[in-house]
Amino acid sequence: MDIAMIATEKLPVPAIRGGAIQIYLQSSAEIIAESHQVTVFSIKDSSLAENETKNGVHYIRIDEADYLAGLVKQLEAHHFNIVHLCNRPAWIERLKAASPDSKFVLSVHNEMFSESKMTREEGEKCIQAVSKIVTVSDFIRQTISKRFPDAAEKIETVYSGVDLNAYHPAWTDEGGRIRRVMREKAGLNEKKKVILFVGRLSKVKGPHILLQAIPEIAREHPDAMFVFVGSKWFGDDQVNNYVKHLYTLGAMHPEHVTFIKFVRPQVIPYFYTMSDLFVCSSQWQEPLARVHYEAMAAGLPIITTNRGGNTEVIDNGKNGIIINEFDHPHEYARVINELLSDVQKREELGRNGRRLAETKYGWKRVAENLLDAYQNA
Repeated sequence: MDIAMIATEKLPVPAIRGGAIQIYLQSSAEIIAESHQVTVFSIKDSSLAENETKNGVHYIRIDEADYLAGLVKQLEAHHFNIVHLCNRPAWIERLKAASPDSKFVLSVHNEMFSESKMTREEGEKCIQAVSKIVTVSDFIRQTISKRFPDAAEKIETVYSGVDLNAYHPAWTDEGGRIRRVMREKAGLNEKKKVILFVGRLSKVKGPHILLQAIPEIAREHPDAMFVFVGSKWFGDDQVNNYVKHLYTLGAMHPEHVTFIKFVRPQVIPYFYTMSDLFVCSSQWQEPLARVHYEAMAAGLPIITTNRGGNTEVIDNGKNGIIINEFDHPHEYARVINELLSDVQKREELGRNGRRLAETKYGWKRVAENLLDAYQNA
């Protein structure tokens, strides 16, 4: 098959500036390209060529300002058997008109079919035009089929994945080495109990609630250290009012908080390896944050919120703990304190998570599921 995979207009592929969709496309495209022709379209970036082939994948990059028009020209000029469009259902009508004989597969990573995003007429036209819809979680699948029942037969959930070779649990030789080096660089001794947050510093991600939980945690575990990895937006270290607020809260507990601004995606796995516990404090109806896959691959116990699709990859008490009272600092403190006090439980959760990642969430499995979707479109 000759396959086009289309990213959104937000970030480039490969995922040099991060982004869940960009990582998803790059990782699955490289495996699919072993047996099919794959072209990935994304926006231009000053550090990437406009047109190149890398790891078997042909990349074409288009000006952000003219992205949709540029995609239309590309599809008019080249016939693809499959056009896989990410997260932009509103573009389907124009792209389908440009390549009417192609089968369109739409992957949905957020609540893109909600009333705030599109009218009923727009949604119905999109659903009629596509051959298949794949969603990153059952939560997203249900948000579509609830509003558009006729779409149900076209939708299937294809969970995202993680590069298992990039993440090294601390109990492995390589993981132990990385943990020692990273902690030395960060000035953290081995006795520190590191709680990791990775993600955008945004109110909907809930880092302020973790910071509010610190006094209760520090009383029981004076060796606890929160490490926040992220910035207000992918690759953007500018400080807005909310981030200033976080820094102010963190400055009240200098012995227990450190902020690491945006880091390259290739470096992210090292922060997981140096940590003891991972927390996803999402406050919004999260589609299913990819940090869960990363934490599992690194063999970290996970604490996450019962929001959106986050719980779909967590077997409560087996590879993580689910918090129902997601906006209560005390609940985070209670669960974090329990796990920090129980080394055996942390290791059990972490090892179960790594096994689950190896079984279900490697990129090979994602690529195979996407290929099945393409072939059945």
